[in-house]
Amino acid sequence: MVENLLEIKDLYVEYKTDKGFTGEKQIIHAVNGVNLDVHKGEILAIAGESGCGKSTLAKAIIRLENSKSGEINFEGKNVLAMDKKTLKNYRKKAQMVFQNPYASLNPKMKIFDILKEPLKINTNLSDIEIYEIIKEKFEKVGLDKDCLKLYPHEFSGGQRQRIAIARSLILNPEFILADEPVSALDVSIQAQIINLLRELKNDYNLTFILITHDMSVIKYLADRVAIMYLGEIVEIGTTSQIFINPKHPYTKALLSAVPQISGKQQERITLRGELPSPANLPKGCKFHTRCPHCMDICTQCQPSDIEINDQHSVKCFLYMKLNK
Repeated sequence: MVENLLEIKDLYVEYKTDKGFTGEKQIIHAVNGVNLDVHKGEILAIAGESGCGKSTLAKAIIRLENSKSGEINFEGKNVLAMDKKTLKNYRKKAQMVFQNPYASLNPKMKIFDILKEPLKINTNLSDIEIYEIIKEKFEKVGLDKDCLKLYPHEFSGGQRQRIAIARSLILNPEFILADEPVSALDVSIQAQIINLLRELKNDYNLTFILITHDMSVIKYLADRVAIMYLGEIVEIGTTSQIFINPKHPYTKALLSAVPQISGKQQERITLRGELPSPANLPKGCKFHTRCPHCMDICTQCQPSDIEINDQHSVKCFLYMKLNK
């Protein structure tokens, strides 16, 4: 039986921002009723275009963003209802690797001090014990301990991301949220970081939530994939189910853009229009304004989750119509 490490139920995240020069407030609907289970020991990828809400979802899980409503249950406790002490303990078990390794490391601190800080705050370990942990984690991500005395600007982008990964491992977390961990890196360095994440997952029995728009990275690394559009999960399944037998038109469009090294390139699906503003969500199915198969019902009603099998589900009226 699959054990869930994290259970997200009906989660909503909204922002209030000023509209233009008028000072009028508008609401940005970033995450809209997400339901998602994260299995222990898996790499779950959350994919979608820029602006679909996937990074906001990751920050809400770690409580770097406030949620309007819903639940994020970890070990039977709702993260959104945790007090400061309980939240501090939760964050020992849940760490995050951010997209930009140039911005996520304090430029005024040496690498040793950056890695030491979480241990000083959260443990009562001696200086010798702290050094041994830092050395072990630093070498685990492929860096030499002699570099601990350097500053972040003395490293390359790939090395900085390795340092950020080492920092996320310092407190021996149970799961790590990796937000576009390779998008700011050169292609050759991307492959090294991807292989490192897979190795760390196996060595430390970690659970990963991988936020990315790169379907090629997902195909190589992820166990399951959740496709996100305008703050909603529109399809979820195992990696093989999503890549071999996608059901949602949006999933098919994303996959059609993936370059094929060998074999016949599938026909590119071009979506009409731009991603609608999350401040002005379409009625009915959120995807209907761009869908090549839009029907009348799509413009009026919101589809519910349809279970294809115990691991694969989709939100789509077209699938309902074709499988009556």
